[in-house]
Amino acid sequence: MKRREILYPGEAAAASHGNAHNDDWTAHARHSIHSANLSSDKREPNMTDTPEYTPPEVWVWDKDDSPKWRYGNVNRPIAGATHEKELARGKHPLQLYSLATPNGVKVTIMLEELLAAGHSGAEYDAWLIRIGEGDQFGSGFVGVNPNSKIPALMDYSEQTPRRVFESGAILLYLADKFGAFLPTDRGKRTEALNWLFWQMGSTPYLGGGFGHFYAYAPVKIKYAIDRFTMELKRQLDVLDRQLADNQFIAGDEYTIADMAIWPWYGNGMVNGASYNDPRKFLQTHEYKNLTRWTKEIGKRPAVKRGRMVNRASGPPEEQLRERHDVSDFETKTQDKIEARG
Repeated sequence: MKRREILYPGEAAAASHGNAHNDDWTAHARHSIHSANLSSDKREPNMTDTPEYTPPEVWVWDKDDSPKWRYGNVNRPIAGATHEKELARGKHPLQLYSLATPNGVKVTIMLEELLAAGHSGAEYDAWLIRIGEGDQFGSGFVGVNPNSKIPALMDYSEQTPRRVFESGAILLYLADKFGAFLPTDRGKRTEALNWLFWQMGSTPYLGGGFGHFYAYAPVKIKYAIDRFTMELKRQLDVLDRQLADNQFIAGDEYTIADMAIWPWYGNGMVNGASYNDPRKFLQTHEYKNLTRWTKEIGKRPAVKRGRMVNRASGPPEEQLRERHDVSDFETKTQDKIEARG
């Protein structure tokens, strides 16, 4: 594992002249970030590609004038259920309600890893929640997660059934419940939690920031794409440097930190699975240590299975829309269901 050194324009020259006080290169480097104009290499002043907008004194939701984008039809400024719909319940104590987005995949990877490690109590039913159709606003789902976001988990093995929502909270809950994939040593546990919460705090800049403006927004806004690209590349560099000296994110043990970060930064960015494959735009091949780790995690059988659960797009043979038994991977993938008619 080799640390990747980055020299910005002018840094090498300044260093060779021994000028420790020359900060001119920093301004030049930041000013020289590649333009986010996807159709041209020409650099243009920021904020010129959209009409000037002056926010009103009080914002009012105009439902008929909401932005038209991939999930625009389910965006709203209020919480709560929009319709009555009970959640299905299967035979296992753990009931997962999810979709194979990066946040959903975190949890299915964890559950499959637990089963692979011999924790039979981690058997689960996984039910598909189609967020583009508003399933997350059904009364049953809102009862499990009042924030109406996937994934959401019900644990019926407890004397009082317990709801768990937010993907990071679910990972931590399952790690503590089964005593797995989170070190017991206080120092190592703390380091793993550092990186778990790093992911939870950092990824909104990747998804709601970069991903939205690069792939989903109805107009390409140079300022927004530049701003979030810069932050995302900084995050990729944080991970690349951490992995220069560590096999896994938090050290020499595979933990829930790896499970949390891999679907977003490994599979999503380095493998190009998210946001219209931004690998070329981001030059993700430059992050050698992150690439090594991404490949290593992706080869794990439990990770391969976890990626398939609640998946409703992509190659049919990789879609297991519902999962109720380990045999479903062999008999109920979408290609086999379609072949049976």
